[in-house]
Amino acid sequence: MPTRSALQALSILRDPSQFQWYVITLLLIVLYIYFAEIGKKNWSRVLAGLALWGMDWFNEIWNGLVFHFTNYAPVWGAPSKTAYLILIGLNIEICFMFAIMGIASTYLLPEDKNLKILGMPNRIFYAVGLSITSVIIENVLHAAGALTWDYSWWNVKAPWLIFLIGYLPFFLVSFWVYDMKSVKNKVLVTGAILGFDLACLIVFGAVLKWI
Repeated sequence: MPTRSALQALSILRDPSQFQWYVITLLLIVLYIYFAEIGKKNWSRVLAGLALWGMDWFNEIWNGLVFHFTNYAPVWGAPSKTAYLILIGLNIEICFMFAIMGIASTYLLPEDKNLKILGMPNRIFYAVGLSITSVIIENVLHAAGALTWDYSWWNVKAPWLIFLIGYLPFFLVSFWVYDMKSVKNKVLVTGAILGFDLACLIVFGAVLKWI
């Protein structure tokens, strides 16, 4: 039996009547950010941003599958007011936020990737710091009812999985792509992430309708 929050999310899942015009503004902001980086030929930053975005899509897909197979609840849900709920734990606002996050986070990175901060490699330092910050923000969103958690192992009292699964891989992969020496390799890795996401969306979403 689905939880109350899961049923609430299902009631607005991919409901076009939820549309709000601010989505167009958010889309233009995302496009502006990417076009500005493309115009400067900052391919490392563009591909790092897309890699992080793709990592989030992967998490959102398996989160939807958890709900499908348990018929109880997703690991996290987004049943609150939104302009469009894409997947049970992913709304359009979150989607645009993650599209920007990868690019924004690379601006923190020193040019010297071997530089250490507090004894840690700077890429690890910022990945850990940004992940902790993201978990704190998620706790605030949960307290406000914007995000729901129905499992004892994924909540305020057990934040380590949110840190280890929900965010740390995002930043590590994004920074890894950013530091690759070859643009070709950056494209291949980012393309593989996004291609896998697309295949899953087609199979589990469009064909099987599990998510």
